[in-house]
Amino acid sequence: MSNSQAIEDYAKAIYALAADRREDALVQNGEVAERLGVTPATATSMLQKLADLGLVDYRPYKGVRLTGAGEKLALEVIRHHRLIEAYLAEALGMPEDRVHEEAEVLEHYISEELEALIAAKLGEPSHDPHGNPIPGPDLHPPAPELTP
Repeated sequence: MSNSQAIEDYAKAIYALAADRREDALVQNGEVAERLGVTPATATSMLQKLADLGLVDYRPYKGVRLTGAGEKLALEVIRHHRLIEAYLAEALGMPEDRVHEEAEVLEHYISEELEALIAAKLGEPSHDPHGNPIPGPDLHPPAPELTP
């Protein structure tokens, strides 16, 4: 895995872990390590690198949160991932139980041009095949869905 792939995976993991928390809540290093299947020491080292890149606010022994730049990166990767899942399922007929693994690999390699073409081909879908909202091209977080 390349360094840029790892950076994207960490940003996406932190975003997912923080999704159900208060805006100012920190994600613990151990949670990130567990989600990504790495040791806590490996996670801590990468989180320090992400802090050096301005993608996270890292607080030793307390946790981490994404900066604005980190959130934008996470949302871009999530958008790529979910659009790829939708394309694989809808345009290519791949079974929904297989699209996630393929998207995990491909999400790191599509250009902005290909992203736009996929979105247009699918009619700018709002959700992936699993029902998860797809961030818009403006990379704002999807609005929470209200259930009656």
